[in-house]
Amino acid sequence: MREPEAPIQHFHWSHYLYRVIAAEISAATRYFDRVFQLAPKAHDSGFLLDTVVCKSKERIAKIAELPDLSGEQEQRAAILLNGNFNYDFDIHALLEELKPRLARTSRVMVVAYNPYLRWLYRLVEILRIRKCASPTTFLTRVDLRSICKLVGYEIVRVRPAGFFPFRLCGLGSLINRVLAATPLVRWMGLVSVVSLQPVIEEKRRPSLSILIPARDERGNIEAALQRIPEIEGAKLEIIFVEGHSKDGTWEEIQRVKPLYENRFAIQAMQQTGKGKNDAVRLGFSKATGDLLTILDADLTMPPELLGRFYEAWCSGKADFINGSRLLYPMEGDAMRFLNRLGNIFFAKALSFVLGIRIGDSLCGTKLMARHDYKRIIAWREDFGDFDPFGDFELLFPAAILCFGILDIPIRYRARTYGSSSISRFRHGWQLLRMTIIGFFRVRMGRTG
Repeated sequence: MREPEAPIQHFHWSHYLYRVIAAEISAATRYFDRVFQLAPKAHDSGFLLDTVVCKSKERIAKIAELPDLSGEQEQRAAILLNGNFNYDFDIHALLEELKPRLARTSRVMVVAYNPYLRWLYRLVEILRIRKCASPTTFLTRVDLRSICKLVGYEIVRVRPAGFFPFRLCGLGSLINRVLAATPLVRWMGLVSVVSLQPVIEEKRRPSLSILIPARDERGNIEAALQRIPEIEGAKLEIIFVEGHSKDGTWEEIQRVKPLYENRFAIQAMQQTGKGKNDAVRLGFSKATGDLLTILDADLTMPPELLGRFYEAWCSGKADFINGSRLLYPMEGDAMRFLNRLGNIFFAKALSFVLGIRIGDSLCGTKLMARHDYKRIIAWREDFGDFDPFGDFELLFPAAILCFGILDIPIRYRARTYGSSSISRFRHGWQLLRMTIIGFFRVRMGRTG
């Protein structure tokens, strides 16, 4: 562990700025297991790391002293680089040397100075306001994207911070929140917090639990089991959660369950609560697979495509795989016109709120690791329970906790049995409400 350096004098404004940056980092790291600050610069007093929220924090002088994280499967560690890129002449080599010591669950969190404010740092140096060497390297997003692609990283999230580095009895905090939510202006912050994911292909073949929430879907139950593909090397578990059906869905599940237990491990249960979100929570709480996914019983998302979701996760390019129904033409009357407009609106709105690009926010099929779902539960307990379907309460933390989200385009099919239970206006209003809450608590908040 690096010996602490002699503290230097810091102005009050720098402490406030670091608190703002720490809040951005802590939005994710409070749900991580460890944070390592790598190679702090000589002028770094340690205030940023001290302010970041995490169970375990440590300063590391050089990469060779960093514990080997490459064998981790369920733990999440963050590697904090506070301004390191701005004093480095070979960022490519730094990331390349670091990668073999990382797991796919590790995240590199970079505090990078705004390249468009290079003149400001030069002015500070001329006026000798800050008693340390000025930064020499200023990365644009294009530069960083190119380096990451070369070395094998994905940029998971970029959050501008530090627009107004003064408190002024709370006014500074309000100004920061407003500017952080303003298009174009938000990129003029003093720094950005950039989260990087190492692309590491999964060598093992994890087991998969497929949750099928079913209400009045009797005609689709056996078809679902017939159409779920075998995935090479993966043990599959099917979990039916039936919810107060009136057409004999539960009886149909009981009839077909023994017929397909030679292909899958099958669980079947009835929910006491109501709604798809409640069914998903119940099913996931009973799941035993390494990975979890959802297949709507209406089969509008073709079960044959589940293998694509699985392989996408195994590729290591993202830890949260999201279905997207809005690319290809939809089959017949698969989605009514107003519903399609609503889906497009919420995809755009959520992309804006979360600061990432999401192709479809309301596709029922999503895939993630079971250990990450536990982190989602912890996040939900802190954020609040607002989501009627469960899509947003999965996407919100997947973005904020820097899982990395990857869309899988699918062609949305028309129902062959039953009818949708979605109320366009009542449920649409509930989703809009959560989007608005997300805007104020994530986009404008200090913990998003």
